[in-house]
Amino acid sequence: MKTLYLDLGMGAAGDMLSAALLELCPEPERILEKLNALNIPGVSFKNESVKKCGIGGTHMTVTVNGEEEESHDHHHEHGHEHSHEHEHSHEHEHEHEHEHSHEHTHSHHHSSMHDIEHIVCGHLDLPDKVKADVMAVYKLIAEAESAVHGVPVTEIHFHEVGTMDAIADITAACLIMNELAPDEVIASPVHVGSGHVKCAHGIIPVPAPATANILTDIPIYGGKIQGELCTPTGAALLKHFVNKFGDMPVMKVKNIGYGMGKKDFEIANCVRAIIGETEDKTDVIYELSANVDDMSGEKIGFAMERLFEAGATEVYTVPVGMKKSRPGILMRAMCHESEKEAVISTFFRHTTTIGIREQKMERYILKREIENVETAYGTIRRKNVSGYGVSRSKYEYDDLAKAAVKNGLSIAEIEANI
Repeated sequence: MKTLYLDLGMGAAGDMLSAALLELCPEPERILEKLNALNIPGVSFKNESVKKCGIGGTHMTVTVNGEEEESHDHHHEHGHEHSHEHEHSHEHEHEHEHEHSHEHTHSHHHSSMHDIEHIVCGHLDLPDKVKADVMAVYKLIAEAESAVHGVPVTEIHFHEVGTMDAIADITAACLIMNELAPDEVIASPVHVGSGHVKCAHGIIPVPAPATANILTDIPIYGGKIQGELCTPTGAALLKHFVNKFGDMPVMKVKNIGYGMGKKDFEIANCVRAIIGETEDKTDVIYELSANVDDMSGEKIGFAMERLFEAGATEVYTVPVGMKKSRPGILMRAMCHESEKEAVISTFFRHTTTIGIREQKMERYILKREIENVETAYGTIRRKNVSGYGVSRSKYEYDDLAKAAVKNGLSIAEIEANI
């Protein structure tokens, strides 16, 4: 299995992640050509070889209208009332000092999520998957800003002064990740820095509120370095792409990339990306079981639906003979540890059982990916699975059934013509 491991001992920013991933590509210049050919308004990409603590790596330079943004990667932490006009100047050179200043004598437009989507999905020549990834990352940032500032996501705006720069960073990371196409992405716990940083609203703690919100449920730590090491863009990219956080797995390393920040520390200021081969994927799953003999078929069906909603990956029943020669039902739900408590609560709430058995087990699974296929009958999803030397695909039944009903055809006829 192709596995990507991200060493985040010095945090993560959009350009650092992009640069590290770029170094893993066999033809980095070809990737840069693709990025520049996107024609993001005013944006130009360039890679620069630099050294940190004697380690050679790449810095990804993004210029907007010929100038490199000083606030690179961090122009999108806002959630303010926009009835007034102002400018944000973020001094973030990936260590990162959090200086925000307002100059009310200048007028700057703001870009909403709708505007971002219009640019990314309407004007950039990108694969559909990359467009979806870019918008998913932006959604994480907008939702974090919404939670921090107490305003709806629809009212979150991204300041024009950094919009193209941010789109460039996120698009570069998503495009390169699509080129690398790892089967699994694993990352170390995230070093977020420590101390406090200054913004226009006052002194705030590190990690900044929006970053902290995005990093919910992700292992992070502070350390001795004073400053902000993980930006909202970096956090959102990690949240979207990383499958799990922990130690580097046993792997046969194929290539290593170093994405460099601007500032210098005693520790090399970089993101290290390692790509290689690991054993095919295994997964830890919990099997929760209960026997019932006093529920109707309708109630059992209702309980099964609620268990799926609670996060169960599979729910099934088996007819069994129970004590006092009563026919009954063995109901089982499979789930991951993160959903276990919710599934157990649902079991007790919607079935008559007074006890649930638990078994922890390991299963072998194939990599699964959903692809949208454009057909004469509309968009139909296709599930592609691979691993252990196996590769196969299957169209989603719900989509086939919908297309069959709409066009007055059988499912077999739909399948034969797509």
